[in-house]
Amino acid sequence: MDAVEALERIAYLLERAREPTYRVQAFRRAAATVKKTPPDELAELASSGRLRELAHIGEKTERVVLEALRGEKPAYLAKLEETDPGEAELTGAAADLRAALRGDLHSHSDWSDGGSPIDTMAETARGVGHEYWALTDHSPRLTVAHGLDRERLLEQLDVVGELNERLAPFRILTGIEVDILEDGTLDQDDDLLERLDVVVASAHSKLRMERDAMTRRMVVAVANPHVDILGHCTGRMVVGRGRPESEFDAELVFAACEKFDTAVEINCRPERLDPPRRLLRMAVDAGCTFSIDTDAHAPGQLEWQRYGVPRAVECGVPTERVVNTWPLEQLLAWH
Repeated sequence: MDAVEALERIAYLLERAREPTYRVQAFRRAAATVKKTPPDELAELASSGRLRELAHIGEKTERVVLEALRGEKPAYLAKLEETDPGEAELTGAAADLRAALRGDLHSHSDWSDGGSPIDTMAETARGVGHEYWALTDHSPRLTVAHGLDRERLLEQLDVVGELNERLAPFRILTGIEVDILEDGTLDQDDDLLERLDVVVASAHSKLRMERDAMTRRMVVAVANPHVDILGHCTGRMVVGRGRPESEFDAELVFAACEKFDTAVEINCRPERLDPPRRLLRMAVDAGCTFSIDTDAHAPGQLEWQRYGVPRAVECGVPTERVVNTWPLEQLLAWH
């Protein structure tokens, strides 16, 4: 393993372990620096103790580079691999469901608030065993996440088309995580939504709306023919200071999801784990379909389906009702 591979692997494992973004970026930036440094120059700087003259090389990243150049496995990488849980905890029905997943239908790139380019995310998704992966960057209203307006989304569609030619038979699905506005309408033009393979509709603002108003808002959204998946339906956060669940008539919302064949997302982000188990069981009883998604914002997070799969099994979600276990042709014909 060379120095670039070691640095990138460390960044990946830090992402998977939910370490702070600044720590991940330190190793990614160091990897980028080493990659563009000629090998002879890198070796000379290392032998003369001047590696830190390079941009983004600090004490920890210098040590990784030096150990890799000596042909050793960097100690920091070895420690991370030793403590990384991987997917070892998935057994029985949970392991079977994880193996049945063919793709991930909710994730982000650096076009919005993700941390990596589209091609890096796609190649990582392929590397974890997916047959397809949906790129669902944010819509324009979410300015804090650098959401895509009409022009940028059209540009992204062209980029995805070119990447799909290179990555085939792996498929990047065009998509968006579109904001559900206060009246239930969607934050993107209908003609564009119609062109996309996957539309995840999520509420990101006014999450404390009065119960009846929030119910109407969500029902209008899931009834929209362009919407495929209802994203992180309660909006809750379960780590740090946390955020309470939005209040709505879950029976009515899930009945609408079943009627209009809109999948309920099982959001696997460890700080969300949305919906809660009681609502997930309610959605199962309502006959809903589901999508088990990472909501990944970085490559290492594309393995986070392991956090949602056990919850799906525990709550009785049938494998055949999980849309991202379906073959690509069936998925694309679904909506």
